[in-house]
Amino acid sequence: MNIDDYLRLGQISIETALYTCAPILGFGLVAGFLVSIFQAATQINDPALAFIPKIGAAIMGMVLFGHFMINRIAGFTIFVYSQISNITPN
Repeated sequence: MNIDDYLRLGQISIETALYTCAPILGFGLVAGFLVSIFQAATQINDPALAFIPKIGAAIMGMVLFGHFMINRIAGFTIFVYSQISNITPN
């Protein structure tokens, strides 16, 4: 493998990490934004009120996008294992 192959592997790994994290982080972001608007409107500053909806949103994101995330990680794993035969000692 030359440097271009290693760079491509790094690029694919970063893309896989972003695509698998984005649904959960997006749902958590939206939930946190809505809770902060609610807390600002009602002046309720309970930490549990900010924490529990974010956990629920993250679980909902995993339920809705879990199949996509598992397929993406499995595809990346298959790609990485297929590249092992291309590694040559120097």
